[in-house]
Amino acid sequence: MTDPLAAAIRKYLPDATRFLQRLVQTPSLPGQEQEAMRRCERAFQKLGVRIARVPLADSLKQDPDYSDPIPGLRYRGRFNLRVVRKGNGGGKKLFVNAHTDVVPPSEGMKDPWGGRVKGGILYGRGACDDKGQIAVLWLALKALDAAKIQTAGDLVAHLVVEEENGGNGSLAMARTGEKADGCVVLEPSEGKLFTSIRGAVWFRLLLHGVAGHSGQAGQTRSALLMARDAIAALEAYHAKLLAASRGLPLFDPYPNPMPITFGKLQAGNWPAAAPSRASLEGVLGLLPNRTKEQVMRGMRAALDRAAAGALKNRYDLSFMYRHDSSVVAPSHPLPQTILAAARSVGAPLEIGAMTASCDAWFYNNQLGVPTVVLGAGTLKVAHSKDEQVSLQSVADTARTLAEVARQFCG
Repeated sequence: MTDPLAAAIRKYLPDATRFLQRLVQTPSLPGQEQEAMRRCERAFQKLGVRIARVPLADSLKQDPDYSDPIPGLRYRGRFNLRVVRKGNGGGKKLFVNAHTDVVPPSEGMKDPWGGRVKGGILYGRGACDDKGQIAVLWLALKALDAAKIQTAGDLVAHLVVEEENGGNGSLAMARTGEKADGCVVLEPSEGKLFTSIRGAVWFRLLLHGVAGHSGQAGQTRSALLMARDAIAALEAYHAKLLAASRGLPLFDPYPNPMPITFGKLQAGNWPAAAPSRASLEGVLGLLPNRTKEQVMRGMRAALDRAAAGALKNRYDLSFMYRHDSSVVAPSHPLPQTILAAARSVGAPLEIGAMTASCDAWFYNNQLGVPTVVLGAGTLKVAHSKDEQVSLQSVADTARTLAEVARQFCG
């Protein structure tokens, strides 16, 4: 006998693919997601779910957890989407989160907004991170309706802006105070269910030197060389932090699950002059054995000790993005239900750890809603010139998500 859910997934996968193509063809950098959000709104309205815009406001910038690696963003006229598949009552409520924003095209990326399909693979910016996951959600909801599966509890999806620059869209949803019994954040997970997600801090370091001519040795102090010393000090701190973070079973298989990355360095305007100012930006990951506050204090201490104390009082360190790790015990009913659902549809998952940060901590840590990460595709190609997603992975993940809704929501 044919499983109605499986049949619906097969039937509507072409529609989900076309929806995903149109989403990829709609550029949506952070702060520029409005058209992609409207496209999602139109697509989900056709599913018979309740959908509402959740307006954003500039007051979000005053929140202590607001992230600002991109200066000057404004929120008037922008919105998240809240999509509700209403249950009959009495069951558990499940959140699902996915984001519409994407990072800029990578150097050498061919046709980033094309949404080309070849050999069952869809290519383009956002294909897996995270527009492919929105297609997963759309297909799961479509299949539940087509298969006439009614749950007792509600499935509530948050389609949000600005995940890539710190999660400000999810922050706004968290501040509404709405709760649920569990949450699935949709991010590419490569056949795994992530129950532990590392945290991160993004930092901006301004170094203050003394400008001068190259012929005035001893009278100048190059901020560029100070940045070199700061990089060395932060790398040494990272090495100590990594050594102290061993013994966490889900993260131990990775040689460096919490890397430090220096992404931007700006200094000087002339080859023969020492610059008085340097700006260094980067990100440092952290595992569940440390809080973001501990790591931020550790970074300041490392800089104060750098170059025999030569940097102390000559720098300003700020943090643009601050996420703690998010952890749910693998034995918790939410991941156990997801594992059982995946097995039942023939797409088994393994418990793992996510070596990138995402919006899970807003739900798990701040709202107290147990949260895991699951999704189609792999993080290996996210943010790369080869970003892609397998349409079979979209189908398998959608079928798993639909089955999770049936089992978890009752």
